[in-house]
Amino acid sequence: MQTAETKHQAWIEKGFHGEMDYMAKHGTKRTRPAELVPNTNRIISARLDYLPPNAKDSEAILQSSNQAFISRYALGRDYHKVMRNKLQKLCEKIKAELADNQLGDNKTSHFEYRAFTDSAPVLEVALAEKSGLGWRGKHTLLINKNQGSWFFLGEIYTNLPLEIDAPATNHCGTCTSCIDVCPTQAITAPYEVDARRCISYLTIELKGNIPIALRALIGNRVYGCDDCQLYCPWNKFAEITKEADFAVKHGLDDISLIDCFSWSEDAFKTKMAGSAIYRIGYTQWLRNIAVGLGNAESTPAIIDTLKQHINHKDIVVRDHVRWALSRHLPDHTF
Repeated sequence: MQTAETKHQAWIEKGFHGEMDYMAKHGTKRTRPAELVPNTNRIISARLDYLPPNAKDSEAILQSSNQAFISRYALGRDYHKVMRNKLQKLCEKIKAELADNQLGDNKTSHFEYRAFTDSAPVLEVALAEKSGLGWRGKHTLLINKNQGSWFFLGEIYTNLPLEIDAPATNHCGTCTSCIDVCPTQAITAPYEVDARRCISYLTIELKGNIPIALRALIGNRVYGCDDCQLYCPWNKFAEITKEADFAVKHGLDDISLIDCFSWSEDAFKTKMAGSAIYRIGYTQWLRNIAVGLGNAESTPAIIDTLKQHINHKDIVVRDHVRWALSRHLPDHTF
C-alpha cells in the first residue's frame, strides 16, 4: 500500500505539479513533519467553512458567459490571514491552559508550535484525513460527511503528546461526478489531478501563456474553478460560513467580464487589497479576463473592449487578447 510520501513523489515524477516548483523542492520535509518543524510530536488539523452567504448562484454565473466566475473561496478576504489568525489564537489558548493548570511534565508543559495554512510544505489533506476531519475525495479535496468540502484547512505542529484521533473512512463509493464534470478533464484518475490541466492552476499558478488547447475549455472561470465541488453530492450538507471576513466583497460574485477588464491597475490593487486574488497581479488578471471574453457570447461591446487592449504593453496579455478577438472575428488577422 502506498504511503502519502510515495504517492506524492509519484505525482511529482509524473510532472503533474507543472510549474509549482515548491511542491518538489522541499524533499521529505513535506511528508516528514519533524524535518520541517523539529520536535513535532503531533499535528492538530482544523477546518473553517468559507461558502459565503447570499452569493449569486454559481451555476447561474457559469451559464452567463458574459459574467466572470470567481471561485467561491476568493470572494472575500484572503483566507491565509483569517485562518492563520484563528490558529494563532487557538495556540495562545492552549498555552494559557497549560500554564493555568500546570498540565504535563516539564517536557510537555513547554508548548512548542507552528501554525500553517497553505503556506508551507505540508500535506494538508493527508493530515486532515488522518486526523478524522474527512476523507480525500476523488477530486483530491477533503470531504466531510456532515459538512461537504467547502472549507479551508490549517495545521498546528506541536510537541504536545496529544491523543490521536481515528482516521476518516472514504465514502465516495462508485460516484464519479467530480471526474465527469471537470471542464478540462484534469482528474486523470480517481484521487489524482494533473495540475497542468486544472483551471485553478491555469488561472492562478501558471504565470505565462495558458495553452491554446485549454483556453476554450476554461469558459468564464477567471480565478479558480469550483465545478468538482459544485457537483459533489456530499456538498448538499455544506454549511454557509459564519466568518464575516468571507462575505462577498465588491460584488465579485456577479460581475461582468467587461467591468473586470476595464479596471486600471490602481483600481485592481484597491479592489483586491486583502483578497487572495491580489497575489496573481494585474497583468495575470487581465490575461484571465481576456480568455473569459474570448469564450463569451459575441457582442459589439465585447469586441470593442478587447480591441482597446490589442496593443497592451504586456506580451502575455496581448497574446490572449488577440486570441480572444480571433474567436469573435475568425476572418480577421490579429
